[in-house]
Amino acid sequence: MSEYRKLEDLLVYQKLCQLHIEMAMLSQHWPVEEKFELGSQIRRSSNSAAAQLAEKYDDRHIRNKIEGVNRSRGEAAETVHHLYMACLKGYETQATYESYRLRYQECIRMLNGMERTLERQLPETARRWPTVKEQTDDYYPTGCIDLSSTEPRTLNPQSEP
Repeated sequence: MSEYRKLEDLLVYQKLCQLHIEMAMLSQHWPVEEKFELGSQIRRSSNSAAAQLAEKYDDRHIRNKIEGVNRSRGEAAETVHHLYMACLKGYETQATYESYRLRYQECIRMLNGMERTLERQLPETARRWPTVKEQTDDYYPTGCIDLSSTEPRTLNPQSEP
């Protein structure tokens, strides 16, 4: 049996926490009128991305854990939107926006991987995306290609020596 991992050990959680701290510091330099508008929204969504993951991490039900991952992903995407609005309003540069967008996209990819891993723990009939098993007969009718041959094939048989 594998060793229990603490929430704080998850790389995606660490990254989301660090991004929240950076968003909080970044938004402090925006105009005063944005303190309770865009600034508050970006601080809350960036914090919620990590918090949603934390809330469901120790849940006993896989479906609930998946829901936490989904919500975390949504909050990360919302934070990217708020940062984009800050860029459009001239509070942040395009380079700053792109830098943070890429970091959040990395977290979203990691969350996607977590979701796939959790889905595999469910019975196949309970999965949202059941495993698709393709039959090679659909692609290679009987007698068309010898799949048992280990010899390399060319795409143009006339050019063979």
